Amino acid sequence: MKEALGDTTMSKLKTIEREKRFGAHNYKPLPVVLTRGEGPYVWDEDGNRYLDMMSAYSAVSHGHCHPKLVEALRQQAGTLNVVSRAFYSDKLAAFLERACELTNFDKALPMNTGAEAVETALKAARKWAYTVKGVPTDKAEIIACEGNFHGRTLAIISMSTEKQYRAGFGPFLPGIKIIPYGNAAELEKAITPNTAAFLVEPIKGEGGIIVPSAGYLKACAALCKKHNVLMICDEIQTGLGRTGKLLAFQHEGIKPDAIVLGKALGGGLLPVSLFLSRKEVMDVFTPGDHGSTFGGNPLAAAVGFAALNVLVEDKLVERAAKLGEYFQDALRSINSPLIKDVRGKGLLIGVEIDARVPAHDICLKLLKRGVLTKETHNTVIRFAPPLIVTEEQIDETVKALSEVLVEMNVGVAS
Repeated sequence: MKEALGDTTMSKLKTIEREKRFGAHNYKPLPVVLTRGEGPYVWDEDGNRYLDMMSAYSAVSHGHCHPKLVEALRQQAGTLNVVSRAFYSDKLAAFLERACELTNFDKALPMNTGAEAVETALKAARKWAYTVKGVPTDKAEIIACEGNFHGRTLAIISMSTEKQYRAGFGPFLPGIKIIPYGNAAELEKAITPNTAAFLVEPIKGEGGIIVPSAGYLKACAALCKKHNVLMICDEIQTGLGRTGKLLAFQHEGIKPDAIVLGKALGGGLLPVSLFLSRKEVMDVFTPGDHGSTFGGNPLAAAVGFAALNVLVEDKLVERAAKLGEYFQDALRSINSPLIKDVRGKGLLIGVEIDARVPAHDICLKLLKRGVLTKETHNTVIRFAPPLIVTEEQIDETVKALSEVLVEMNVGVAS
């Protein structure tokens, strides 16, 4: 792995300043300008190579520019791209069938981004509550968890507990209840006859890679069934092999009523998302109830179909299980007082750092050593590489982190 150059080039400065000048400041990227990607690597405009330990929050699980996916994109792009759902296309049916077959759900509704899929799930849950469960009009309730991240639309931030996500964007959607994460007893206390759904991440991603205790999801599933409440798992980041199972809820041996998928579903090439559920839930939608101009377009369907097939053919789920264990063991072998915890499942891993040392500063030093990642909640460094990563590349990353922690520990009071 070539070490990144420390000198800031004029070209990089110009690119960054142009984006700041003409773009909204709703992101604060690390100071690197990327121009090319292949497999688990990306390159900047100076030709420096980096190991991508973020994979775009799991959107690049297949690796950058996977040749099979690029070819599927190329072929379809030269054939038919967008026609809207006003007409049938020859690609969507196969994509939906493959998704339902792999996930064992009856039906799927295609959208574009993960947030759109969550919005679709919320609308489905509310209409199901009114038309099937018998909840009085406009009284349906949705339960979500503290520290969740389901997106940033107005409806979704209504269930967020992150102050910055909400500040200045009210008023918020009514009918939302927030409960502590990882406590099934709190779920039971929150359920009323008007509860439509419980929306939950099997592992909290943006919330700090928080893995609930064993049995939590199983207990929640039992409670939802007992009280006729839809259990909806947000698998946008955890799904499609990331945690060492096709879907993260499978670690608990359960099946929720519905799931939302996104990110890796587009193979790192396009935004593609799905809401999947059983027939009784999906059939609440009638023509005109819900839709998207781009959702389910032939280009997205072709790439999504190929992404699901590559996931199976290349045994990426199995790789995530094996290499995730290897990665976590290697991280736990680092002898540093700055590491407070290593947690996760598969290749979704969080390293919690002593709060006296900003995790962001560690990410900046990793950048200089050719490793790209980003902190969350100020104290957790994420490691979620493409599922094609090798043991050797993991070793390089762990070595770089170990060196940075030694450097950062100098001068830190014990």
